[in-house]
Amino acid sequence: MLTITDLHMHFGGIRAVNGVSLTIEPGTITGLIGPNGAGKTTLFNVIAGLHTPTSGQVLLDGEDITGLPPHALFHKGMLRTFQIAHEFSTLTVRENLMMVPPHQSGEHLVDAWFRPQKIRDEEAVIGARADEVIEFLQIEAVANEQAGNLSGGQKKLLELGRTMMVDAKIVFLDEVGAGVNRTLLNVIGDAVLRLNKECGYTFCMIEHDMEFISRLCDPVIVMAEGQVLATGSAESVKNNDAVIEAYLGTGLKNREGAAS
Repeated sequence: MLTITDLHMHFGGIRAVNGVSLTIEPGTITGLIGPNGAGKTTLFNVIAGLHTPTSGQVLLDGEDITGLPPHALFHKGMLRTFQIAHEFSTLTVRENLMMVPPHQSGEHLVDAWFRPQKIRDEEAVIGARADEVIEFLQIEAVANEQAGNLSGGQKKLLELGRTMMVDAKIVFLDEVGAGVNRTLLNVIGDAVLRLNKECGYTFCMIEHDMEFISRLCDPVIVMAEGQVLATGSAESVKNNDAVIEAYLGTGLKNREGAAS
């Protein structure tokens, strides 16, 4: 689904992404972990078109998408969420969802003037899809609530719901669990698993909650200092001495040696 080759993103003398190469297979939920400052979000931003890389290549289904802007990637089926939710705060949950599909007739002045029935018919279809997403995510109780009034976890569910309003090939989730209570995190996790298994969504997620990562993700990619440090199952990377050293500053072997 996605192939990244020797990707670099430099900010002056800072090498935030420093020669990353990785692949994301179709139908997987890939975890991306690492200590703060490892370059995870910068990597997401480069893939999603917010930054043009210093060098390297990003392929989506074999097509070179390196440096394409976010709106172009949206139309190719690449979507992302953010660590801090980006909702339309004065619109309802349902209205936020209905904003997502592109090329709506109501966006054109001529249609608004001369084809109002076309707009109403189109909005009825989009509204029905929004209701399906609301039911899928179990957020019926807040469907008509202004999005700005939602809790942090509910906003994360809304962001996930917006990716369901179009035909997404791959969705990047940036710390979907940040600031979310355990109950809502389980709801989010259930939704991600269902989208993956029932709808064939491919996911890549940045997350610090290893319990959440272990439940959802295989494989898990570990980054440190802008580079890929390790790749494997959640269990294997948790027991990788280089990963332990990156997180804790000392390797397992060194700590065992000191203890003896």
